[in-house]
Amino acid sequence: MQPLSQAEAVARAALVQVHSYHVDLDLTGTPSGPRFTSTTTVSFSCREPGAATFVEVKAVDVDLARLNGRDLGPAATGPGAVAGGRLALPGLLAANTLEVRATMECTNTGEGLHRFTDAEDGEVYLYAQSFLDDAARIFACFDQPDLKAPLRLTVTAPPPWEVRANGAGTRVGPGRWEFAPTAPLSTYVVSLVAGPYRVWSTTHDGVPLGLVCRRSLAPYLDAQAAEIFEITTGCLDHYHELFGIRYPFGKYDQAFVPEFNMGAMENPGLVVFRDELVFRSAVTEAERERRAVVIAHEMAHMWFGDLVTMRWWDDLWLNESFAEYLGTRVTAAATRFADAWTSFAVGRKSWGYAADQRPSTHPVAPDDVADTARALLNFDGISYAKGASALRQLVEWVGDDAFLAGLRAYFTAHAFGNATLDDLLAALARASGKELTAWSAAWLRRAQVDTLRPEVTLDDDGAYASVEITRTAPADHPAERPHRVGIGVYDSAPDGAPGPVTLVRRVLVDIGASPAGGRTAVPQLVGTRPGRLLLLNDGDLTYAKIRFVAGELPGLGAALAELADPLARAVVWAAVADAARDAEWPAADYLALAARALPAERSVAVFEDALRFAAATVVDVFLPERDRPAARAALAGACRRVIEATAGTSGLLLAAARGLVWCAGTSEVDELRGWLTGRGVPAGLVVDPDLRWLVLDRLVVLDAAGEAEIAAELDRDRSTRAAEHAARSRAAIGEPAAKARAWQAATEDRTTSVRLVAATAQGFWRPEQAGLTAGYVDRYFADMPPLAAARSPHAVRQVAAAAFPRYAVEARTLAVAQETLSHGDVGQVLSRVIVDAADDLRRALAARELHLRVGGVR
Repeated sequence: MQPLSQAEAVARAALVQVHSYHVDLDLTGTPSGPRFTSTTTVSFSCREPGAATFVEVKAVDVDLARLNGRDLGPAATGPGAVAGGRLALPGLLAANTLEVRATMECTNTGEGLHRFTDAEDGEVYLYAQSFLDDAARIFACFDQPDLKAPLRLTVTAPPPWEVRANGAGTRVGPGRWEFAPTAPLSTYVVSLVAGPYRVWSTTHDGVPLGLVCRRSLAPYLDAQAAEIFEITTGCLDHYHELFGIRYPFGKYDQAFVPEFNMGAMENPGLVVFRDELVFRSAVTEAERERRAVVIAHEMAHMWFGDLVTMRWWDDLWLNESFAEYLGTRVTAAATRFADAWTSFAVGRKSWGYAADQRPSTHPVAPDDVADTARALLNFDGISYAKGASALRQLVEWVGDDAFLAGLRAYFTAHAFGNATLDDLLAALARASGKELTAWSAAWLRRAQVDTLRPEVTLDDDGAYASVEITRTAPADHPAERPHRVGIGVYDSAPDGAPGPVTLVRRVLVDIGASPAGGRTAVPQLVGTRPGRLLLLNDGDLTYAKIRFVAGELPGLGAALAELADPLARAVVWAAVADAARDAEWPAADYLALAARALPAERSVAVFEDALRFAAATVVDVFLPERDRPAARAALAGACRRVIEATAGTSGLLLAAARGLVWCAGTSEVDELRGWLTGRGVPAGLVVDPDLRWLVLDRLVVLDAAGEAEIAAELDRDRSTRAAEHAARSRAAIGEPAAKARAWQAATEDRTTSVRLVAATAQGFWRPEQAGLTAGYVDRYFADMPPLAAARSPHAVRQVAAAAFPRYAVEARTLAVAQETLSHGDVGQVLSRVIVDAADDLRRALAARELHLRVGGVR
């Protein structure tokens, strides 16, 4: 389908104003097949009568296209008439009515109207996903964010089905539903769910609340509904307090749906979540916290994105950066997850740092986004985590009261309309009395990340004689970013007795927008004794890479193990991981630190993220094959120490048990087999379905299980998630025939759902099987361009990323990737996937070179 360009969107918005949509959907045939009928009536005006424009409609067949009572003729109807996804509208009047009746097709890619058959109950479930430009797969529309209009929906569905949509709905007859007209909406947030869904309902502060999921997950959601409602109501109350504007869209349903591409989608009145967030197995408190953050994030969009919508996708940060920032802030303030900023610092923010340092980096608020295809690529760690971090820094600069006052003025001025970066900054400037043009240029219009390094000298008594902070920006991305940053001095007990490492002194420093390499003196610390750690960005107030005083590095692992503050530990863990990624710190040193500090880590979120990076990146990618067994054994030993020291059913026990499985070698095979039969299971650990699949997958990689065991487990667990686990594990079987089948499924299957295809691709590459899969490296670069040409952008993004040969850490792999990119015909989505993955390969090669140069695992 032809993407919509920014120039086309600007021209169309200048020409037309949309007044209303009436969409009628007939879903009665979807239980037996993928097709449905969509009838749309659009009322719109034209500022230049006689001009022409177009609507988007991605249909199998159009059998009626009538503009102002006039049939648009054979060119507009019949199969293939709108093959490019556009219906031309010539000869417009000042006031216009368009009627389009079309046959549409459900997808299995999470785009448009997704159709899913539940393996457990055999029922069909539908949900609509209109993002980013897929509303036209459901109804004919002007599919751009600044042509907002009220929408009235009517639906005919099988009589037993439940149907939910953006507006409040009424069942007016068997299978017939009518929904109240919405407030003005952008087309990309129009949604519905339809099927034999279960619903939980309550009301809070006058707002009707609902939870929705498919029947096979109902027992699990029934047990978790009280927690989700508690988080929802707490967040809703807090947003009302922050913004002074009540939730503006009537009811608030939250639907958990299968095979969803993203974490969630902010459709007003009907937020949609991936249904993995309905937990069917034991999870850690960190995973519950992440669900709470997602709930708070999507609720923030009710104001940032739905009430006030960006004019075009170049202002995506007005949606995602604000929702990311507020989602974490409100979770920490309004729910029991008070340490949400700690999880953000070690997890989400690291995602932002990684994305911002790749060749594909872009500003938080780019000057332009050429078209919708380019817009899709900007849904990344920069638009989310970096943008949220920049907002946290902005709050430090202007003050929280001024920040909130500016937001309230912004909402009031642009309610139910569209706005831009300049509109928001003007509101914040008026509220704070500060000029924000320079701040915006440095933080929002410039890509990449600064590095802050401490330089210290000591006096004769061993105290600081001077402390200076150097700020550098990458040479190819110069910027003059100001930073307000905390600097903490941490030490243990003065008498040297055993005890925690705690904050001795903290100062807040403004690092000016000086040229690259500029220095900022910190006179407040002169005369202070150094302690065991000088921590830049203490409190994690800014977005910058940090480094440590050189003399502190040898003792950093011990200091980290005894550091009391979880947020400080998160900042340290993120910094040492970044130094390892930059090949500034040897992989062996990172692993030594991890083996020392992980057993003492008390934050489950920090433990999970640090262990994941250590195992999946440092061991599996940064180390050569010969050094991996010893490294895995060291990490497995750290996990075992946590298991032995952890009583009951704490999240640390589960996180450490998962880590032990990830790092298991041949010596752990009998132990893992025992867990599957109930033998030798650590006290308090429940080997439930998801943990069983994790254990089985590791046994497959270790050649201790195969197809027979996978089939038996799939017979035991017939759920949808089990099907994904099985696809992943079957792709990991270490036999040439199994690899051939998996590769064919990943690259040629066009009928299976994209989620299952991506699971197969994820399971294919394993670091232990490099020899077996070596021949598929070239095949990736040969097979992906045809796949990219044949599949939708979302499918390409998922499958191409999962199928990349990430463990083929060789210069030749990097060379083939660059050669593929040089052809220029691979498409924007595949190109972005390869650019990012190739950069990870380049970093891995540099890390291996450093590892070998310093002598390997120590």
